Amino acid sequence: MYFKGINYDTGFISAGTTTREPFDPQVVKREMQIIHDDLHCNAVRITGGYPDRLEIAAQYAAEAGLEVWFCPFTNNLTSDELLELLADCANRAERLRQGGAEIVFLTGSELSLMTAGIIPGDTLEDRAAALAEPQRLRPLIPEIRARMKELLGKAVEAVRARFHGKLSYASVPLDGVDWGPFDIISTDAGYRVAAVAGRFREDIRAFVAQGRAQGKPVAITEFGCAAFRGAADNAGRGISDVIEWDANARPVRLKGEYVRDEDEQAQYITELLDVFSTEGVDSAFVYTFARYDLANRTGSHVDFDMASFGLVKVLDDRRRGQRYPDMPWEPKAAFTALADCYAALDR
Repeated sequence: MYFKGINYDTGFISAGTTTREPFDPQVVKREMQIIHDDLHCNAVRITGGYPDRLEIAAQYAAEAGLEVWFCPFTNNLTSDELLELLADCANRAERLRQGGAEIVFLTGSELSLMTAGIIPGDTLEDRAAALAEPQRLRPLIPEIRARMKELLGKAVEAVRARFHGKLSYASVPLDGVDWGPFDIISTDAGYRVAAVAGRFREDIRAFVAQGRAQGKPVAITEFGCAAFRGAADNAGRGISDVIEWDANARPVRLKGEYVRDEDEQAQYITELLDVFSTEGVDSAFVYTFARYDLANRTGSHVDFDMASFGLVKVLDDRRRGQRYPDMPWEPKAAFTALADCYAALDR
C-alpha cells in the first residue's frame, strides 16, 4: 500500500451549521503534524463544504509532508451549484499544486445521495430513506446512473480546465461510474458489515482487479467504525441510526443503550488494513481523524463520541487532552492501532 491515509473533516454543512465548529487554523496545522509524525500517514483526504477551509487545511497538510486528496463533500446542492463549487475548489487546488504540493482532486463524494435531483427526495434524509427501500429504488437505478454520468462528465470538464493534477471521485456502488476520465478508481464503500463479511475479501479483490484491468490505481476513500460494542458489524450504518438530532443538526441523545468499546474499533481498522494491503489496494483512508460535533460527555445517553468514527475522543467543556495538552481531544485505542499498522507498512 503506497498511500496510508486518513479522512479529515473541515466541516460538513447541514441545517446552517457544520460538523467542525469552530474551525481554528492553528489547530488544523497542529493536527496535520500529528497525522504525519505520529500516525505515520503519508496522505490525507480533506473533506468539507467550504472551499476556503479546504484550501487552508490542504496548505497545512502539504507543509506537514502529506499528499493531499482535495475533496469537496457537499450536501443538497443543485448540480449547477455543485459545478460552481468544484470549479472554485479546482482553482484553489491548482494554486497549491503549482506551489509544490502533491494534490489529488476528487470531484465530490457520494454525489448520487448528496446532490439534489439525482435520487428522489428534497433532503438528504429523504434520499437516504429511498436508499433504504431497495424495491422502490431498483427501477430508478438506470435513470440515477444516467444523471450521474451527465453530472460527472460536466464535473470532470470543469475541473480539468482548471486543475492539472490527478483526478478521482469518492464513489458509491449506486453511482455506476465510468472511470475512463479519471486517473484513480476510488470508493467510499470500504466498510465490512456482518451481512457481507464472508465475501468482503473477495469483493476487495474484485475492486482491485477492476482497477488493474483499466491500468489505474485503486483507493478505499472511507473505512472504519464507531467505538461502541457491536459497531463493527454495523460499520456502514449512518450515525443518524444511533443518534437523535435536533433541527439544528446537533446531537440530542443516543437512541439506545451502548457500551464504549474502543478495542473493537481498533481491531476492525487493523483487520481491514490487513485485507487492503494483502489484496493490493493502493491507497486507504480511515474514516476519520475527529468528529468535533460528537464530543465525549458524562452520561451514557450523551457520550456522543461512542457513535463517532473518530480516532480521537473530542473533549467537551473546553477540556484538554493528557497526551497532547495543546489539543481538545484524547487519542482512542484506534489511534495507536493505526499508527502501529502504518509504521509496520514502512518496514
